Amino acid sequence: MTEPASAVSATASAPLQRFWDSTVGKKIVMAATGLVMVLFVIGHMAGNLLAFAGPARINAYGAFIHGTGELLWLVRIVLLTSVVLHIIAAYQLTRIEMAARPVAYARREPQVSTLAARTIRWGGALLLVFIVFHLLHFTTGTVHPDFVKGDVYGNMVVGFRVWPVALFYLLAMVALGLHLYHGTWSALRTLGVARPSGRPLHRRAATVLAIVVAGGFAVIPLAVMLGLLR
Repeated sequence: MTEPASAVSATASAPLQRFWDSTVGKKIVMAATGLVMVLFVIGHMAGNLLAFAGPARINAYGAFIHGTGELLWLVRIVLLTSVVLHIIAAYQLTRIEMAARPVAYARREPQVSTLAARTIRWGGALLLVFIVFHLLHFTTGTVHPDFVKGDVYGNMVVGFRVWPVALFYLLAMVALGLHLYHGTWSALRTLGVARPSGRPLHRRAATVLAIVVAGGFAVIPLAVMLGLLR
């Protein structure tokens, strides 16, 4: 007798469901999706720095990106999926931790006592707000004071001349740096690439990554505010 298709589907999805329901599975998903986003922000930061090469260079880069068609949408879908899974995994892990330990530890070990570790959740919430604002600001132009489609350079300069917006971007980049510092190292540890360490201030690769990426993004609004980009 042939087994019903629904039963076959349920049997096939059972291991995946067990993986997701486990704490280890959620941590692996969070680590993997986090690394996907790290790769994206590195590429995005490098593209933004073309602003210092002049309007023609960065506008041509923007036109090239938007001209990739299906590839661009594939990247967007992968990135959006990664963001959603990352947020859901983080939220569920937080709930599991709070249920297991409703009273916080009186003292934290050095392994998790950095500022980046203590602010990882609030920083993540700030970055989520920033991502939504960033899309409305530079992608759709909904909240931009004078958005011109295709003029990446002009949109940057006009957008960052609004100093509260520029300051918000700089604050978000501080959160991004802290998130990258703690999150990248934690992801590599979860995936077995890095080993647990009692010296959290000596994670050199994570430190360099956080400074370079956050600094690379922050230098654009700073340059506009100082009149270096006009």
